[in-house]
Amino acid sequence: MTTLEIIGILLLIAGFVLVGIEMMLPGFGLPGISGILCLVGGIILTADSVSNGIVMAIVVVVILGVMLAVVMTVLGSKRMKSPIVLREDVKGERGFLGVADLEYLVGREGMAVTDLRPSGKGNFDGIDFDILSDGAYVQKGTKIRITKVKDNKLIVIKVTE
Repeated sequence: MTTLEIIGILLLIAGFVLVGIEMMLPGFGLPGISGILCLVGGIILTADSVSNGIVMAIVVVVILGVMLAVVMTVLGSKRMKSPIVLREDVKGERGFLGVADLEYLVGREGMAVTDLRPSGKGNFDGIDFDILSDGAYVQKGTKIRITKVKDNKLIVIKVTE
């Protein structure tokens, strides 16, 4: 076995490892590109002829297909947390607030924490919320009231005394 063939085999092994990493953490980044280059280089260095190289390329593609099937099976099982699949429902108690969850705020008065141009932040009962003015510019420190909730956004107006 020549030195080039040994280097070719090492490149094939490194290519499979790098492509396997890319399969586990997808995003066609450095591991995927490097793995593909290593596989191509390994095939070129170990193939004796063009027909031998074509056969090796087909074998490499089949092995990659088997690897992909194994990775998808492992990531699809509930035992291993997948970086791809979301297994939880996003609910109000976990941080997502729908329109119905914000309706209780309508009519509350608070203070503009930032200038509203027309969006900004407002403080209501000690809690800061992202808010929108009814279109008018509102200065920081102005007293405001929530008039409605539209598309998950709190709409406010200046309170005139």
